[in-house]
Amino acid sequence: MPQKETSYIQSRRSLLADKFASVRKQTLKLVEPLKTEDFVVQPIVDVSPPKWHLAHTTWFFEAFVLEKYSKGYQIYDADFGFMFNSYYEAVGERVLRPNRGFMTRPTIEEVLKYREYVDSQIDAFFISQGEVNPDILDVIEIGLNHEQQHQELMVTDIKYILGHNPLFPSYKLNSGVLVESTFDKQFLEIDEGLYEIGHDGAGFCYDNELGRHKVYLHQFAIANGLVTNGEYLEFIEAGGYQQFQWWFSEAWDWIQNNEIKAPHYWHQIEGKWFNYTLAGLLKLDDSAPVTHVSQYEADAYARWKGFRLPTEFEWEVACEIYSPKTAKTANFVDAENYHPVSPIENNMQFFGDCWEWTNSAYLPYPYFKTADGALGEYNGKFMINQMVLRGGSCATPSDHIRRTYRNFFHPNLRWQFTGIRLAKYL
Repeated sequence: MPQKETSYIQSRRSLLADKFASVRKQTLKLVEPLKTEDFVVQPIVDVSPPKWHLAHTTWFFEAFVLEKYSKGYQIYDADFGFMFNSYYEAVGERVLRPNRGFMTRPTIEEVLKYREYVDSQIDAFFISQGEVNPDILDVIEIGLNHEQQHQELMVTDIKYILGHNPLFPSYKLNSGVLVESTFDKQFLEIDEGLYEIGHDGAGFCYDNELGRHKVYLHQFAIANGLVTNGEYLEFIEAGGYQQFQWWFSEAWDWIQNNEIKAPHYWHQIEGKWFNYTLAGLLKLDDSAPVTHVSQYEADAYARWKGFRLPTEFEWEVACEIYSPKTAKTANFVDAENYHPVSPIENNMQFFGDCWEWTNSAYLPYPYFKTADGALGEYNGKFMINQMVLRGGSCATPSDHIRRTYRNFFHPNLRWQFTGIRLAKYL
């Protein structure tokens, strides 16, 4: 191997070793406020117990790095692959997702010991490697990004667990901070034409961000900020949830069958609106972005306002033109607000605060290729019946997001920090 290439790989190994330490530390930091009983609860199928997240992210490194590449590695517990595999059919049998809350054993103490064991083995693996196989570093980098995804899921799952406790307990008292808004909302215009979409150049990306391709966009305009609680409240008070004309048929059936009358975590108490935050139950902040809405609700609100949701391509192009760099005031999990905040000057909230629903189905880009082996199951097999979201949220690590990042969920889901940005044709 040429010396220059060897030097690059050694440098990359050092950087990944440092990031491994910081990412694993951040995961433990996020669960520090929890009580023992909080670690096991699974109120709905979409929410996984925090203990499961701690173990699953550890199992990922054990299964895909240590078992495959570390000679003589001793598996911590032969049952853990069955307990903490998520959806990798190629790896073997597993506990089904709805049953994760049944796993009172192993205990949280044992899971933490498991993390310590695997961390020490990864540390030793970094040190012991001579000439590093670049494939190993690629898998470790995927594992780190995978854990950051689970950090975000942990925040939202913890919120669901605590937010459905009758006492509305707080996770952190300083979360849900109110920020005075100094923002002038308007529409940003984008010319029609051919634009390139998808990841290009150096830096990590997921396979669903590849390959880069051209799309034709008609002239359109997109809001320079997110829809606020106050704006969404107008929709509620105007009878938006009782008027079928704003809703797709499937969406209308969904709100009727589930008696949906407001965003998730909103509570009307003695005629006043409150919402549950990770700081507890707080009076609704009219200027903060509305969040925890489904794609059904986002689309209905847009129709009611006479606008629409942007496509994922429109969102990406607008972000590249008007917000090519992340604003210094962007609200990520690093800020420890754990809640969207009101917009301030020079921050259009393309990044952070809320994942933004688009009107695009989650489909493969041209030239998309499924990777070999179990990691080929990471994204591609979910490309059906889901909608794309962009931009990250207040639960996203700041070094995890990028303009081309494609998140995806079913349109009825709203336990994530999901919000609304409006668009229109010109």
